[in-house]
Amino acid sequence: MRINYLKLIILSGVFTSFMACSTQNNAVKASMPSKNTAKNKTSPPAGPKPEAVIPPDETFRTVLPEIKREFRGAWIASVANINWPSRNNLSVDQQKAEAISMLDMLKDNNFNAVIFQVRPSGDALYTSNIEPWSYFLTGKTGTAPYPNYDPLQFWIEEAHKRGLELHVWLNPYRAHHSNGGTPNSLSMVNKLSDIVIRLKNGMYWFDPANPKTQGHVSNVVKDIVKRYDIDAVHFDDYFYPYATYNKGADFPDNASWNEYLRNGGTLSRADWRRDNVNKFVERIYKEIHAEKNYVRFGISPFGIWKPGYPQGVVGSSQYDELYADAKLWLNKGWVDYFSPQLYWPVESKGQPFEPLLQWWKSENTLNRHLWPGLNTVEIRSSDRPAEIKNQINISRQVLGNNAGEIHWSIAGLTKNPGMLPALKNGPYKEKALVPKTPWLKAIPLQTPSLFINDNGSFIQVSWSTKNIKEVFQWVLFTQYNGIWETEILTLDQLSKEIPKSKDGKTLSAVAIKAIDRLGNESDYTAKQIK
Repeated sequence: MRINYLKLIILSGVFTSFMACSTQNNAVKASMPSKNTAKNKTSPPAGPKPEAVIPPDETFRTVLPEIKREFRGAWIASVANINWPSRNNLSVDQQKAEAISMLDMLKDNNFNAVIFQVRPSGDALYTSNIEPWSYFLTGKTGTAPYPNYDPLQFWIEEAHKRGLELHVWLNPYRAHHSNGGTPNSLSMVNKLSDIVIRLKNGMYWFDPANPKTQGHVSNVVKDIVKRYDIDAVHFDDYFYPYATYNKGADFPDNASWNEYLRNGGTLSRADWRRDNVNKFVERIYKEIHAEKNYVRFGISPFGIWKPGYPQGVVGSSQYDELYADAKLWLNKGWVDYFSPQLYWPVESKGQPFEPLLQWWKSENTLNRHLWPGLNTVEIRSSDRPAEIKNQINISRQVLGNNAGEIHWSIAGLTKNPGMLPALKNGPYKEKALVPKTPWLKAIPLQTPSLFINDNGSFIQVSWSTKNIKEVFQWVLFTQYNGIWETEILTLDQLSKEIPKSKDGKTLSAVAIKAIDRLGNESDYTAKQIK
């Protein structure tokens, strides 16, 4: 009787094991995409298996919540030591400490991008063989930091550690700022004196019409894109200079203009200037993507294209004053994101925020990212935090799922004690991924592997993927009592301890996704917890 009973137990175990293996194989097969789905027209549509028949800790298909998306950036200006470094005589350790403090602040308040000025005026806050070290970094043009380090590389690494994109901000045509000390022998003012023009306010400008200028700036951009692990290149609103920079006098480009006429040019002088900038913008866009397709190109033009667009708008005309046909660049898709500087209050009569944003949206015929610049530092309002919150809410209503904004500047976040709490407790309460950029091709991400270990009252979850070099972030999903929660994690976080119960609710499933540099999502792996 004892022998027969043991035989029965053994036979029962073999049968149970066989059935479990069969169920597991079927579950795995069901979760794997077919290699011939396009040809196999008789296969039934894929769908989630009933959770009741799925063994614990096995993959399954489900419906995960949509991940919140919104671009949240801040400009960090180096020109005239506006933001960083705060002075041009800081030690390297002080520079790094200031940078880390800013990046921690942005991360803790659920921002996801930094627009960092690395070329304020024909100079470099990075190691360059093309242009000299910036006066604003060390107090002397051409003098390297001591001990030597590469500020841009430092900013990139520290931003990415915190899940923040790093956009390099360059001023394309300014050769020397009046706050940048006296130009010395290493300054581009003297090294490229044949293409540099002195303005009446003491600034120096590269001549946008000169092919040598266009080639020089092109080389600067390509050099940065090639050597650094950046996420985007960003130009601001300074193309031809504002009229006040030359005290109202016309831009002194007679040499280039006369050369153009001698060669049979037929455009008017204003159209010729705009044509110079148009060709340059198109060239930069194409050259960036030829080097690294995933590196985006953004421009933040002055907020008004021309007075009267839309009706009732008054103010400066970038089209006529800066010779910047920003509408054309947007129409042509020569940018990946566009951030018109809408620095006026919602209730402004001559420059109303929402009608201007709506007009730019109507010109966004190729559906590029449209993320307005907000004047967080000095918007004319008695309650700046409330005004900025209102502008963010309006942007969300106008732009929908592709919303975003850039704050001018980080000082508006750090020097107004009410601003960060208003954002963190309001529109930025939850973290967000940047919107996807579907017109740029990307290598498809592989589905991550998910591993689970039971640690008593906690579950130890870890994950990995074969093409991790293509990953920028992770999204972890946890399900308690049938409700999914979402958490955005940095690339270096590859595991997490998750409580089995929380607020009286029981953990029932976990899922993981990988996110690439353009915001694209991988397929997910989901496992039940029982």
